[in-house]
Parts: sequence; C-alpha cells; structure tokens
Amino acid sequence: MLTYKAAYKWTEGVFLGEVLDFPGTVSFGYTLEEARKNLASALFDMAETNLLGGEPLPLPDPKVSDPDADLDEPIYLTIQTGQRLSVQVAAGAP
Repeated sequence: MLTYKAAYKWTEGVFLGEVLDFPGTVSFGYTLEEARKNLASALFDMAETNLLGGEPLPLPDPKVSDPDADLDEPIYLTIQTGQRLSVQVAAGAP
C-alpha cells in the first residue's frame, strides 16, 4: 500500500482536490465527500495509466504539503498484480 497526500481547497463553491505527490492527479466536487471520491477515481486512473504504460509510480513524499489547502489527509493506493491489474484507492477520513 502506498500512502500519498491529498489536499483540498474550498473555492468558488467547489472543493478542489489534488494528490500532492502524484503529479497531475486532480479533481473537484461540490461536497468534500464528492471531491474525495472523484480524487480517488483520478488516482486510480493515473496509477493504472502509469503501470499499463510501463511507467513507475511516483514515490510518496510524506513531507509534501500545500500551505493554502483547507484540508490535507492521506489517500491510500493498494495495487494487486496477477492476470489483471487491480488498483484500490481509499481516501482518509478527517
């Protein structure tokens, strides 16, 4: 299991979410819960794309932070290999 850092900002009526240590992994939602689900889905897609393309996953950086974030929390990525790639993602709870 890899533990990345998710950050959320409340702006203009939506929550913007970003996985700080997995470049390009961003999403949004109209509620925090929706933003968490959408960000977990984006992380799944990014991880699957990297792995299927033969690219390594970025290493989590526990020191990364966004001082402008309203909330940051861990987001977990679990990878299972076999005949079919399986990636499971779970957002942390505050």
